[in-house]
Amino acid sequence: MTDMQKPSGPLTGVKIVELAGIGPAPLCCALLSDMGADILRVDRNSDPGLGIGRPTKTDVTRRGRKSVSVDLKHPDGIETVMRLIENADAVIDPFRPGVTEKLGLGPDDCSARNKRIVYARMTGWGQHGSLAQSAGHDLNYLAITGVLNAIGPKEMPVPPLNVVADMGGGAMFLAVGILAGVLEARASGEGQVVDAAMSEGSAFLGMGMYGMLAADTWVDERVSNFLDGGAHFYRCYKTKDEKFVSIASIEAKFYAILLDKLGLNPKDLPAQMDRDTWTDMAQKFEALFAQKTRDEWCEIMEGTDICFAPVLSFAEAPSHPHNKGRGSFVDVDGVLQPGPAPRFSRTESVVQCAPPTIGEQTKDGLAGWGFNADEIETLQAAGAIGWRG
Repeated sequence: MTDMQKPSGPLTGVKIVELAGIGPAPLCCALLSDMGADILRVDRNSDPGLGIGRPTKTDVTRRGRKSVSVDLKHPDGIETVMRLIENADAVIDPFRPGVTEKLGLGPDDCSARNKRIVYARMTGWGQHGSLAQSAGHDLNYLAITGVLNAIGPKEMPVPPLNVVADMGGGAMFLAVGILAGVLEARASGEGQVVDAAMSEGSAFLGMGMYGMLAADTWVDERVSNFLDGGAHFYRCYKTKDEKFVSIASIEAKFYAILLDKLGLNPKDLPAQMDRDTWTDMAQKFEALFAQKTRDEWCEIMEGTDICFAPVLSFAEAPSHPHNKGRGSFVDVDGVLQPGPAPRFSRTESVVQCAPPTIGEQTKDGLAGWGFNADEIETLQAAGAIGWRG
């Protein structure tokens, strides 16, 4: 049984029903749960199609909330979810447009039972538009924003994992939408639909580049700008031990420190912002950084105002002194993972529990949301709830 900690954080008292999905919606729920929200995850009770092929406790984006298994094709299963929604501030829909309407769990259905419900919809393309019904993944959603085209070497764009569209443009914008919707509903007494599209969230994250493009200071070609690896003072360099360090000495005063630590005289060098010399300067820097190991460069540069940091792997990151000092990573059921963020001075966030197995708290979860023992037993006997794997 997954042990639950007492909720703590600024969202304590907020109740959310999560219709189980993958990617950004679970990460959003982990974020809100860490902040204290009471989230009940509704997993399908058979053939969920969400298997990860690894131990449940490592599916860390599912941490922090109870899982109840419900048959969404059973009328009593739908009614079970509706009763949960009656007592919720928000419900999260991770499906393609129109799926929940067919189930009888669409926005109009839920609003009829709870007029204050915030109906948060997470999709890649959004609820309408020429691509709305098309399948896709984060890479595709990022592709139409201009952002993907700017990432990678000159030869081709490179997928930036799924952290930009899925988790940045999706999960974070979904969370903000939910919180804004709940805040407004508490004032107006009426809920609304939140249409969170990963493509639009990703484009929003790239807003600054659109401003540069409009000002004619952005070259629409990879590795040609000071933020995309084109500049010698804002990029990564390989070290003697085949590792990497990152340099981001944009401001002149920081660049001056970088040159000093590299043993270079600025009088012998071209102007920092002379684009025509960036390639030659990068080659000069490559040769210098290749002379020492990553740790040796850390001894020289870390903690200065160069704007420097070693490039760490996922395995290395939790052990960095800064991360350890802040407790940025936490151990949950033997799995090291990022801790709650952001931090609050008075209402501290906590990880409420490790990721549960599907349907692990079906009885306890429903009981905690107002179902009595007889009702739960009847629903289980009818096959409307309970894991059938």
